[in-house]
Amino acid sequence: MAVRTVSVSNVNNERSERDVLPLVKLMTIAAWALLGIGLLLSLINLDHFSDRNPSLMVGIGFMVGSVHVYVIRTAIHLVHSRAASKTE
Repeated sequence: MAVRTVSVSNVNNERSERDVLPLVKLMTIAAWALLGIGLLLSLINLDHFSDRNPSLMVGIGFMVGSVHVYVIRTAIHLVHSRAASKTE
């Protein structure tokens, strides 16, 4: 059985930066959408403020999740912008 090796050339930084921007935009839109859904679910049944209120708990979960998505989006954007600035 023969072992084949393949060399991979370096990816152009401009191309990798262009590939990340759609992901960053998508994650920004997703984070705002999740925040909006969370606020809507939380405000629907706010009069029964309890841990037994499922729409309130799911709404809070959506709001917390939106913050996580936005933080991950920011980290991806910062890592790629730093990598682009180091090569210049």
